[in-house]
Amino acid sequence: MTVDVDRLTTVIEDFNTIFIRLPSVRRFNFSTLSVLHTLQRGGPMRLTDLLKTEQLKQPALTSLVAKLEQDGLLERRPDPRDGRAMLLSLTREGRDVVDSRHANRVARLTDLVDRLTDDERAALAGSMPVLSRLTALAADDA
Repeated sequence: MTVDVDRLTTVIEDFNTIFIRLPSVRRFNFSTLSVLHTLQRGGPMRLTDLLKTEQLKQPALTSLVAKLEQDGLLERRPDPRDGRAMLLSLTREGRDVVDSRHANRVARLTDLVDRLTDDERAALAGSMPVLSRLTALAADDA
């Protein structure tokens, strides 16, 4: 079976446009949310490791991290493997931001999914393993 990758790309882009704009309790810019979500999923990491996942230059990311630390959303701790380096991790408030946004998106997406037909829901459920595999392949490439 041939996959129309151009159409798939458009569909994913359109879905992402809607998904990232689902209403949430607190508003943050994309870079802030990306850093918070990366630290939530990836655990404590060095700034240099965070640079690999974010689409920011080091001065901009350093400034953003300082602001998030000042806002109480993340903290720096010495890296136990290298006392000269610092690990960045979410504070309880930072985890709460990510968790509340996730819960809000689940609720909003549930409302939309409930409006699909049974066949559409089955197709959507069947696509999740494939999308997870694509995500894993992309992570391996990075």
